Amino acid sequence: MASVFHYFLLVLAFLDTYSAQSFCLPGCTCSEESFGRSLQCMSVSLEKISGKLPEEFKQVRIENSPLFELPRGCFINMSTLEYLWLNFNNVTVIHLGALEHLPELRELRLEGNKLRSVPWTAFRATPLLRVLDLKHNKIDVLPELALQFLANLTYLDLSSNRLTVVSKSIFLNWPAYQKRRQPGCGAEVLSSLVVALHNNPWVCDCRLRRLVQFVKSVTLPVILVNSYLICQGPPSKAGQLFHETELNACMKPQISTPSDNVTIWVGQNVTLRCLAQASPSPTIAWTYPLSMWREFDGLLGGKHLTPVLTSSAAEDAALSELTIPAAHLVDSGNYTCAASNAIGRSTLVISLHVQPAPAPPAPHSLSGPSEGSAYVDLRVAKQTVHGILLEWLAVADTPQEERFTLYIASDEALRKEVVHIGPGINTYAVDGLLPGTKYKACLSLGGQPPHQGQCVVFVTGRDSGGLEARERLLHVTVVLCAVLLAVPAGAYAWAAQSPCSCSEWGLRCCPHRRKAPRCPPAALQCRDLPAVCEDSEGHMDPEGDEEKEGEEDSS
Repeated sequence: MASVFHYFLLVLAFLDTYSAQSFCLPGCTCSEESFGRSLQCMSVSLEKISGKLPEEFKQVRIENSPLFELPRGCFINMSTLEYLWLNFNNVTVIHLGALEHLPELRELRLEGNKLRSVPWTAFRATPLLRVLDLKHNKIDVLPELALQFLANLTYLDLSSNRLTVVSKSIFLNWPAYQKRRQPGCGAEVLSSLVVALHNNPWVCDCRLRRLVQFVKSVTLPVILVNSYLICQGPPSKAGQLFHETELNACMKPQISTPSDNVTIWVGQNVTLRCLAQASPSPTIAWTYPLSMWREFDGLLGGKHLTPVLTSSAAEDAALSELTIPAAHLVDSGNYTCAASNAIGRSTLVISLHVQPAPAPPAPHSLSGPSEGSAYVDLRVAKQTVHGILLEWLAVADTPQEERFTLYIASDEALRKEVVHIGPGINTYAVDGLLPGTKYKACLSLGGQPPHQGQCVVFVTGRDSGGLEARERLLHVTVVLCAVLLAVPAGAYAWAAQSPCSCSEWGLRCCPHRRKAPRCPPAALQCRDLPAVCEDSEGHMDPEGDEEKEGEEDSS
């Protein structure tokens, strides 16, 4: 009886062992190899690794799957796993505790995934790891202490990633990590480390200086798979081998200028210059009192633009020029040039003083005293459902002048508004616009008549019936014509001084038209042209000839 019971127990044990070894994921294959049991999942729709895999697997190979991440504890039951191959998947994230419970892991291969970074401290849980394959990923950073928990590593492949700068200390410190793990071996280094770093977009500036020196003199215990590393930047170094490159030490930007105190007359052009020497090459930015206003004004094609031109004066040097055409009193102030690079940031202040132009002598003039003048920058800031929003910057030449007058009138004198507002940056909403009407808005000092360059003109579309259609026409026409045809301060005056070009006028006003509008008579000046435009629905302007235009289009 005892022998029968003993035989029964042996059968149960065999069945349990067989059932455990026969376990395999759906779509995968399991086999017995010389090193132990292996799990292979090739081109299987596996989105995550189950945490319930049996412990007997020595190798897990998952390739060409939509596997996205390695979460914490995904190998909790696989303490005997030695080879983990996860090549050509979509692995983007490796959590800090993903490699926990893998004390026997020898190889980790992650070729051809989408990793941008690696949690290097996670290798604390894999002290026996010898092969780490990370080629063909998107890794762009390699921390200085990346190898501190990889003392037994013999092969590290970081080729074909996005590394631009790496410190040589990463590899110089590796022997010290190895000795620390083997305290009884004296000064002897037990193994060498083979490293692959080729096919990365190396930027050969001062930050890569120490690595370049290391590559030139690399010796055991570190061995490079390919020591002919190539620079991809900056442009002056592109295509050079590390062995041919000489790099300077890093340096914080040092800024200089021909003059930090500039005085000019009103109406003169002025260019402020800022020369920055630094390694790596610096980037330069300007800040000044009207920087935001000028930037927006430049987008609309206004008169007072401030173009910035930055060029490479020499290696590790940049020259930036800030140009102010036809300077006005409002342009006076401090202009700050800021240069920065990876090492630090430096600034330089240039003071600009714009003085009123001296009055020309007129001993025989019978005219009275001249009226005060003002700087006016008026524009259509944006379009609303029922109208537009005007925005302006106004500064008087004479401090005693405090009030500006804003006039808004239609071309048929059906509407006229007069608003008195102080100087500075202001806005005013113009609502209740009529369809098919041309409007003109002007801003002048006190009660003086507006000068050229102090007005904007905009046009509304024709009402084809109903409030909904009117709002749609306003939306289309105001944006196209108010901003592009009737341009802000300065551009309207420019247009009034030159004859119209049919093609240029058509492109500026109605860029969506397939056919340019009819050119007005050459004798007419641009300011005499009707500010009109055809919207996307084919509605014509109030002053256009619909029937004749239709005949021409059909022809």
